[in-house]
Amino acid sequence: MTGYAPSEAARRSGFSLDTLRYYEKIGLLSGVGRTSAGRRVFTDEDLGWLTLFRCLRDTGMPIAEMCRYADLARAGDHTTGQRRALLVRHADRVEEQMRLLQRQYDHLREKIDYYDTLG
Repeated sequence: MTGYAPSEAARRSGFSLDTLRYYEKIGLLSGVGRTSAGRRVFTDEDLGWLTLFRCLRDTGMPIAEMCRYADLARAGDHTTGQRRALLVRHADRVEEQMRLLQRQYDHLREKIDYYDTLG
């Protein structure tokens, strides 16, 4: 098992140390190991969770839904349908946001093109 210091886990995940502590405090990230001196040690599995949390957060999933997903995953394989449904709902929201951003981007490009014609 490879262990990572909090600073290395933060670097690899893109989360701040404060965020890592917060995620652990609220139970989003659970079971983080400790050294005999009490320092946190992150595993590859922890980093896998953090990669998922980065994706979910970057795509706008609320913390409460992230916690729900993590709780379901820890509950076992009998929750795969619920986890899938949660991710499908989130993906649908992301897709709608992407359509909105594309429309807004197209509008911006039209404005820029207009100013380009003014010379």
